Amino acid sequence: MNEHIQPVPLEKAYRLLNHGPTVLVSARHEGVENVMAAAWACALDFAPPKLTVVLDKSTRTRALVEGSGSFVIQLPTVGQLRLTHEVGNRSLNAEPDKLARAGVTLMRMDGVEAPLVQGCSAWLACRLVPEPHNQQAYDLFIGEVTAAWADDRVFRDGHWHFESADPVFRSIHHIAGGQFYAIGEAMRAVD
Repeated sequence: MNEHIQPVPLEKAYRLLNHGPTVLVSARHEGVENVMAAAWACALDFAPPKLTVVLDKSTRTRALVEGSGSFVIQLPTVGQLRLTHEVGNRSLNAEPDKLARAGVTLMRMDGVEAPLVQGCSAWLACRLVPEPHNQQAYDLFIGEVTAAWADDRVFRDGHWHFESADPVFRSIHHIAGGQFYAIGEAMRAVD
């Protein structure tokens, strides 16, 4: 089932986010697990690799991240469009069976407390870098990437290969109101 999941060297981890995809954020604390969608995530630093993600104060996932000090950012695919929309529009506070209703299957990786969403194209396990002012004022969270993996059918040798992979693996990009785009065709500015 996970035969295509390969580790990504941490010095290449930023490439998993560089193209601006919508992400799923998962966390676990005191036996509670949740997954939410986030459109505002980006690479921040190379060594050690860091990323940022905006987590609204009203989300249960944010409380789990703050409580546990860790989270996973994963990149959903075109094949997970409905799942992504569902976890982004349902609240664990209001619907305790949110993940089941959205069709989320979780998996584990050694050394990572937070669950990972099965079927994504990439995963970045993060340790929270506490920045209380940014978290309270801007809902901005910083994570240090401690491990990364990608599906080798679409990311290998440190690069995305959307143009040669099955289109179901393309990343999705949320615009507004349930409108998404899939990543488009590859272009090269230099040879």
